[in-house]
Amino acid sequence: MADSITVEGLGKRLGKKQVLEGISLSAPPGAVVALLGPNGAGKTTMVRVLSTLLRPDAGRVAICGVDVVANPRRIRAMIGLTGQFAAVDGVLTGRENLELVARLYRMGRSAARARTDELLDRFGLGEAADRLVRTYSGGMRRRLDLAASLLTRPAVLFLDEPTTGLDLRSRLDLWSEIEQLVKDGTTLLLTTQYLEEADRLASTVTVLDQGRTVAQGTPAALKDQIGGDRVEFTLADPADLDRATGILRSHIDEEPQLDRALAQVTLRLPDGDDAVGAMLRDLRHSGMEVATHAVRSPTLDDVFLTLTGTSIADSERAHDDAGGGRTARRGRRPMRGEGR
Repeated sequence: MADSITVEGLGKRLGKKQVLEGISLSAPPGAVVALLGPNGAGKTTMVRVLSTLLRPDAGRVAICGVDVVANPRRIRAMIGLTGQFAAVDGVLTGRENLELVARLYRMGRSAARARTDELLDRFGLGEAADRLVRTYSGGMRRRLDLAASLLTRPAVLFLDEPTTGLDLRSRLDLWSEIEQLVKDGTTLLLTTQYLEEADRLASTVTVLDQGRTVAQGTPAALKDQIGGDRVEFTLADPADLDRATGILRSHIDEEPQLDRALAQVTLRLPDGDDAVGAMLRDLRHSGMEVATHAVRSPTLDDVFLTLTGTSIADSERAHDDAGGGRTARRGRRPMRGEGR
C-alpha cells in the first residue's frame, strides 16, 4: 500500500527567496505528521504545495501514490484543508456554511443536509447550528472550519496551525477531535508552533528552519537525541544571571541557556538529580538567592534550541524584525468539483 503522503527532495522558490530546499518526508495511512518551526520556516508553503495551490520547483510530491503535479484535480478529491484562518462566512448560519460547501462539492441536496447534520453533532455545534457564525467564538469557528474540511471524508487532511489564537479549553477540545479523526483512519499533516501540540498529536515530527529540515523523527526520539533532564533555576535578582551562568558553567560542558525576562538559567543535568544540590550550594555560597528550581524532561523546544541555537520564539522575533511577519489572508472558497 502506498504511503498517504510522499515528499522527496521538495524545493520551492517564491520570488528570489528559496522557501523550501530538499524537504523529504512520508506518512503511512492513519499517521499524524507534524511540521514544527517558527514563522518563515516554510510550513505553510509546504502545505500549499501538497494541496495543489502551488507547484513545486523541484522534487516529487504524491498523495496516496498520485502525483500532485500530474493529477491536481484527482488530488483535490482526496484531501481536505483547514488553513491558518477560518474560512467561514459570518453572515450565514453554521448549517448554511456547511451545506454551501457541500453543494460546491456537488453533493446532492439530501446528502448535503444529512452530512451537515452529522458533522454539526460530531463537533458539538448542533445547538448553535442555526445561529449566524459571526456570533460564534473563535473555537466554534475553528471547529466549523474543520467540519467543512471533512464533508467528503478525505483520505488526507492538512491542518495549517489549526489552534493558533485559541484559548486553552478550545485548543484541548480541538485536539480531542483531531485524535478521533486519526482513530477513524484519516492521515493528517499538521503544522504548528505549539511544541506541546506536536508532542501530543504527532507520530513523527519534521523540524523546519529557514526552509530546511534540521531534525526528523518521533517526538521521543528527538528528545532522546539531546539526552538528559534539564534543571531550571529562577533567580530572585535578574542582575545575578551572568554571574550565575559563570558558576554553573563549571558543572557542565555546554553553555547554559538564559531567559532574561524570567530571570532563569537552564542547563542539562550531567549526572542526574544528584548534581542539583551541588549547583544550589555554589549559587547560594556566592550570595545569590534562588527563588525556585525545577528538574524536567527535555522538550521539543530544547530540541529546536539545540539544533538551531535559538528558540522558536526568538526565531519568530528575528523573522518578524526582518519584515517577514505573517499577514492575514482570506480563505478561498473551493471551485466546483474542487477539494477545499
